[in-house]
Amino acid sequence: MSVRWTHAAGGQLQAIRDYLARSSPGYAQALAGRIIAKSEALDGQPLFGSEVPEYGDPTIREVFEHPYRIIYQVSGGGIEVVAVIHSSRRLPRLLP
Repeated sequence: MSVRWTHAAGGQLQAIRDYLARSSPGYAQALAGRIIAKSEALDGQPLFGSEVPEYGDPTIREVFEHPYRIIYQVSGGGIEVVAVIHSSRRLPRLLP
């Protein structure tokens, strides 16, 4: 089962990396790498993450790479990372 990223999720990851790189380029790169690795680890085990309680949809799940929530959707076509959001922020009502 392949793992893909939406354009929105990729943009969020890039924004996180850019923001953190202003004060710590090494940390920014390392964190982005861990987030990508965490998403790639879902390949073959799409139900590894927890259901996102705010959405009440069993196909929308999440894993964490502190302090970020990596939100993904499982479908017959694979796994799609739809958002990367700081855990202190509220989730949008609708995902991009």
